[in-house]
Amino acid sequence: MSGEMAPNGQRSGPGSSPELRASHADRDRVVDVLRIAAGDGLLTADELDERLEVALSARTLSELAGLTADLPVASAPAGGAAAGVVVPKDVVRIEQVFSGAVERAGRWVLPRRLELAVSWCDVTLDFTEAVITQGTLHVDVAMTGKTLTLVTGPGVEIDTDGLTLIHCKLKHRPMQTPPHGTPVRLRVELVGQKAHGRVVVRPPRRGFWRWLLRRPTSRPAGD
Repeated sequence: MSGEMAPNGQRSGPGSSPELRASHADRDRVVDVLRIAAGDGLLTADELDERLEVALSARTLSELAGLTADLPVASAPAGGAAAGVVVPKDVVRIEQVFSGAVERAGRWVLPRRLELAVSWCDVTLDFTEAVITQGTLHVDVAMTGKTLTLVTGPGVEIDTDGLTLIHCKLKHRPMQTPPHGTPVRLRVELVGQKAHGRVVVRPPRRGFWRWLLRRPTSRPAGD
């Protein structure tokens, strides 16, 4: 035979190299890049779903490369690693007692696990613009007093089943009109104990102009 059959169906010559196979680590790196790109608004929810499906089933590096070819260089993998991609920390621990409020908002990079060891301080975790690098965030709660507030967004789910409440109220207010078919981008799992105070799960508040645009338009009499 003049050459071996390549994965693309063409026969490779004696001097050509076979298509390199993708490893689990290669797939995971591309998945991270795609999630960050979606968090930056570069990919729609449908595009993210389609590309994740291809990435998880990709057999070769060229298949993976095509998934990030149209993304900015800062978000695309190069040389087998994601160039410019923010690597999330494995664990972030927040310890605070009888002091100012704790807030994580804006474009903060979600760690793989978050530990809250807080007493009598309000805590706000706003996921509206957070950089999501994995599908699940584990939050270990050891909190006493005040309010723990979690601000959600499209595709963000909060699971409080593993959280023990002691003299503490839970108020869970889901989004009123979630976009149709929005996939789950992030699942936040709360475990541990919250004593006294409240736990509030709510969507982001609408500004005045967003409220005005959503108001029903009054119709003239006689229509």
